[in-house]
Amino acid sequence: MKSKKITALLTAAVLTVSLLAGCSSGSGGGSSAGNSEYAGTKISFLNSKGEIQSGLEEMAEAFEKGTGIVVDIMACGAGEVPYTKITSAYNSGTAPTMAMLDTTDIIALAEEYALDLSDAEWIGEAEAQITRVNDKVYSFPFCVEGRGLIYNKTAIEDTLGTNFDPSSINSYDALKSLLEQLRAAGMENPVVISKEDWSLGAHQLGFIYDAYDGTTKGADDIMAQLKGGLDPLEYARFNEFVDTLDLLLEYNINGKNPLGALYEQDPIFLVDGDAAIWANGVWAWPNLTDAGAESSDEYGFLPFVLGNDTSDFANNGIQAAASKQVMIDKVQASEQEQNAAKEFLNWIVYNETGQQMLVETCAVIPACGNNKNEPLDPLGKDIQQKMADGKAFSSSFIAPSDHWSVMGAAMQKYIAKESSREELAQSLSGYWKAQ
Repeated sequence: MKSKKITALLTAAVLTVSLLAGCSSGSGGGSSAGNSEYAGTKISFLNSKGEIQSGLEEMAEAFEKGTGIVVDIMACGAGEVPYTKITSAYNSGTAPTMAMLDTTDIIALAEEYALDLSDAEWIGEAEAQITRVNDKVYSFPFCVEGRGLIYNKTAIEDTLGTNFDPSSINSYDALKSLLEQLRAAGMENPVVISKEDWSLGAHQLGFIYDAYDGTTKGADDIMAQLKGGLDPLEYARFNEFVDTLDLLLEYNINGKNPLGALYEQDPIFLVDGDAAIWANGVWAWPNLTDAGAESSDEYGFLPFVLGNDTSDFANNGIQAAASKQVMIDKVQASEQEQNAAKEFLNWIVYNETGQQMLVETCAVIPACGNNKNEPLDPLGKDIQQKMADGKAFSSSFIAPSDHWSVMGAAMQKYIAKESSREELAQSLSGYWKAQ
C-alpha cells in the first residue's frame, strides 16, 4: 500500500478544506408520489456540511420530481462561517427557507428566527437526538456523527498474529496493554494524534463534557460548574482524559514533531498499517478512502476510554449525537414556503427514496430510528450498530464558538510538551471563568 501515499496526499489535501470549514415509508410522507399541493413553490436550503453539497443537490432533484417543489441548495462557501452567513442573510432580507447549522447556532438563533416544530410527527422517530430550547423543538436532527478511537482491525491482527476483539478495550489498562503488545510485536508507534486545533479542542477535549453523565444536560452542568470556579484538577473526568491522552501520546506516530504533523498524512498511517488507532470521528472516512481504504476493510471505533471502571458507559460505548440541525425560517418565509419546507423534511424521514438518499447519497447516519438503511462505510455502520445495541451516548456539548480555537491552542501546547497538566487545567479554568 505504500505506493498509494503520493496520490493520497494530493487528493486528501482537498478534503481537509471541507473538514475545516429518514426512516421507512409511512403516513408522514405526504410526497411519495405525484405532485404536492405546494407544487411550483420555490424554497432554499443553506448547507453548512460542504462534503455533501452534491448529494443534497441530487436529493433536491429527486424531491422535485415527486412533488413539484423546487429546493435550491445553497452552499456555505469555503472559509465562510455558517452563523455569520445566516445572520447576514437575515440582516439583508435574504434568509434561506431552511438552514442546516451546528447545534450551538440553532440554540442561539431558534427563538428569534426559527419556526416552532414541536408538533412534527418525526420527533417520535428521533427522540434521543432532539434538541429543545425552552421545551420547544425548533430544528430537525439531520444526521448523527460520532467520535472515539478509529481502529484498523486488519493491522492489529496482522501485527499480533491473533484475532482482535474490539469490545475487550473497555478500560485504560486494556488500552495500555494493547498498545504495549503492538509495540512489542513491531508496530513501534501504533497511535495517530492529529494536531488540528478543532480536533484537539473540540473532538478530544470535548470528552470531559460529554462523558460527565452521557447527556447534553450533563455536559451543560459540568460546564456551568467550571464556569463557577470548579478546579479541573478536582474533576475526575479531566484527569481520566489527560491520563488517556498521555498514554496515546506515548505511542504517537507524530511524536517527534507533533505540531508538524500533516492531517493529509495521518489517515495514510492507519491505512498502510504503520499505525492501528487514530483519534477521530466518522467524518474521517473520506480521508481514509483517499488513503486507500475500502468499504470492505475492517475499521471501527473503540471508546476513548476514561479510567479503569469496566462498567462505565464511557468505556463501553462511543459518543454519537446529532451534529447538524435544520431549522425553518419563521421571519421571512411565507406560510406556503414553510409548509413546503416541512414537506421536504417529512420526505427525508418517511419517503423510501428520501431515506435511502440521505444514507447512501449523502453518506450520513440518520437520526431517525425508522430509517433502516445502512451506511455504506464501515465507520458509519459501526456507529449505527452501536446505537442499536445501546453502546452509544448521545451527549453533544454546546460550548461557546471560540472554545475549540482557544482550548485547541492550549491542547497543542500540551501535546508538544510545552505545558504541564497543571497548566492545561489553568488554561481550561481561565477560559470558563472568562465566560
